[in-house]
Amino acid sequence: MNRKSFSSPVEALEGICRDNMTVAVGGFGLCGIPEQLIIALRDSGATGLTAVSNNAGVDNWGLGLLLESRQIRKMVSSYVGENAEFERQYLSGELELEFTPQGTLAERMRAGGAGIPGFYTRTGVGTVVADGKEHREFDGSTCILETGIRADLSLVKAWKGDTAGNLVYRMTARNFNPAVAMCGEVTVAEVEEIVPAGSIPPDQIHTPGIFVDRIVQTTSEKRIEQLTTTPA
Repeated sequence: MNRKSFSSPVEALEGICRDNMTVAVGGFGLCGIPEQLIIALRDSGATGLTAVSNNAGVDNWGLGLLLESRQIRKMVSSYVGENAEFERQYLSGELELEFTPQGTLAERMRAGGAGIPGFYTRTGVGTVVADGKEHREFDGSTCILETGIRADLSLVKAWKGDTAGNLVYRMTARNFNPAVAMCGEVTVAEVEEIVPAGSIPPDQIHTPGIFVDRIVQTTSEKRIEQLTTTPA
């Protein structure tokens, strides 16, 4: 094992997790979520977490596990359906929510990773999303100021990675994971396969290893969020 490769999710998070940190988590629904790293984060016992993610998983899986254990204090997300425990905690005042439009959320993380402290967008103008935010006019259009996101820890899921931390995603898993990987002070990736450095052609790399601090190979359960079938 080299300095970036670890033998288990627990080892990959060793010495990183602490109370009250901001954790950015990749994935779209249950596609491309770092499920084994989420379990390891739960088992670390860290509490008071601010979780930045497109959504909060489902009951009993993904970030839903951290909601069940009451380890998440605040969610920054764009979609809050599919999770009854999320709904219960939010409506009862146990959970804080910063609701962010999906494209804005992705750009906030990308901007944070690129060292951009803020940007203006038309999205959300005239809605509760714009409350308390600076407004400016650009070419006759009103825009609001959104801030970049920097996370203490980013957890991502990729299809393949090499020992230098270069990552390749498949299909929908590429939606949020690249931006999440960029915005973390420390980024840990779980992958289905680890190959030697140099095995992935440079023009096929989606996240360069410069953004990835630790990598671990895991076995995915590949759960289906909503199963819809037709009669045979």
